[in-house]
Amino acid sequence: MITASKNTPLTWLVGRYIDSKLRSAFRGVWCSGALPNGDESLIMYSNHSNFWDGFATHAFLRHQRRDGYALMEEPQLAKYRFLRHSGAFSIRRGDARSTIETFKYATKLLAKPRTTICIFPEGVLDARPQRPLKLERGVEVLAKRAGVRCVPVAMQFSFFEHEYPDLVLHVGSAHAPESPEAMSARLEALMNEQARLKTCMGLTPMLRGRRSVAERWDAARRLA
Repeated sequence: MITASKNTPLTWLVGRYIDSKLRSAFRGVWCSGALPNGDESLIMYSNHSNFWDGFATHAFLRHQRRDGYALMEEPQLAKYRFLRHSGAFSIRRGDARSTIETFKYATKLLAKPRTTICIFPEGVLDARPQRPLKLERGVEVLAKRAGVRCVPVAMQFSFFEHEYPDLVLHVGSAHAPESPEAMSARLEALMNEQARLKTCMGLTPMLRGRRSVAERWDAARRLA
């Protein structure tokens, strides 16, 4: 497997690169809700529909002051090895020996305080996810093995009243490990709630990106 390689000079550089890409592509990155306070370690599980999901996860976990990691398929991480420095580590799907090795590594990470590992349990990127969501058992198995709670986080990329999209993360309640069907229902409920959003007002800003024409015009009018 390919392990994460954080706390190196490249970690800061990769973090700055991820932030700059998010700022240039979005009007802002926002969250509704927050992870639990305290030192407990957690597994975060999310829907996976877009290239930006990993970058959004990195920004969110930094904002939450968490030691963040993400599980990534080995062929992809092998092509983009710089993501190791953001906390990515690998798994080979369909390979039992690789899965055991990865889960042992992840369990050691979760033994440290305030660690959060993000998993996309749909297994594959799906821009138009089927309903109900079909989640794999990795979250349940790893959470039971490590003795940690799980937190669903829905991600949405939306155009609201501006020409640039906003990236929103909607955080659910932490819970004990459950079956894939139960966690699927939790995540779907968050996604449905999130789909009703019409504005970012009231959400917590994590990164400010590109100002829209309307925002620049309003700023100019205030100066005038």
